[in-house]
Amino acid sequence: MSERKVLNKYFPPDFDPALIPRRKGPKNSQQVVRLMAPFSMRCNTCGEYIYKGKKFNARKETVEGEDYYGIKIFRFYIKCTLCSAEITFKTDPKNTDYSAEHGASRNFEPWREEKAVEEEDRLAKLEEEENNPMKALENRTIDSKREMDILDALHDIRARNARNERMGQSDDLVGRIGREEVVSPEEEQRRREEEEDEKLVREVFSKVSVPGAGPSRRSGEDGDETPASTIVTVKRKADDIEPDLESLLPESTRAMVHSMSTSLQPVKKKKSGNSKSLGIKIVKKGKVAVTS
Repeated sequence: MSERKVLNKYFPPDFDPALIPRRKGPKNSQQVVRLMAPFSMRCNTCGEYIYKGKKFNARKETVEGEDYYGIKIFRFYIKCTLCSAEITFKTDPKNTDYSAEHGASRNFEPWREEKAVEEEDRLAKLEEEENNPMKALENRTIDSKREMDILDALHDIRARNARNERMGQSDDLVGRIGREEVVSPEEEQRRREEEEDEKLVREVFSKVSVPGAGPSRRSGEDGDETPASTIVTVKRKADDIEPDLESLLPESTRAMVHSMSTSLQPVKKKKSGNSKSLGIKIVKKGKVAVTS
């Protein structure tokens, strides 16, 4: 069993392949090949449709007496899938295709018919232009008009693409600078008016601090009371002359501020570093006497 997988066979030293007799087969021998149907066809015996790509075990032979510029032509034999009738077709190297020969007819293929019709129309048009110069001039005019239309459409497409590209570049530029939005003149005027109104309000209403108007608070180590200042919103006239602060206060507030300012006494600060507390007496002549 292992010898069937051996690739190198043994040849004796006296082996001579020239002494092997040649096997002579029939001149037109057939080979069994596996192929697919090259086109869709219909059996002429039973009417069965055989689609393109159907696989068959076919017999292949070389057609005697036929070739195309030295290229051999082969014939294939298959059997119908329903009635087992024999069907033959050949290679067509001229058109790089296959042609049905016997037992089946090729189905209609519209694209092949379109090519034939186009070729016939082209030949007829050339013949008509040769015989009728006016027709040739008319055809050239129609062709030139078609070319102009194509060029105009191409120009429109290029202009549209260029405009879209410019818009894309402008969008990128706006994105890089913070995407500043375009403001209309009406929006700009309204924004300017709002800024002027806000500036006028800041000039009319101002906040000033009034010392001693608020509740007192304790500060320092001795617990002295220090009057706190209060933020008061004062309304003034919108002019260049700034009035006095006391003239803007009401009478009650003005009297209260006056009374508190007169009643407050200056706070005496304790002298730090008293020499008596340390037992040191300083003499003017520069002598220092220590007391016990």
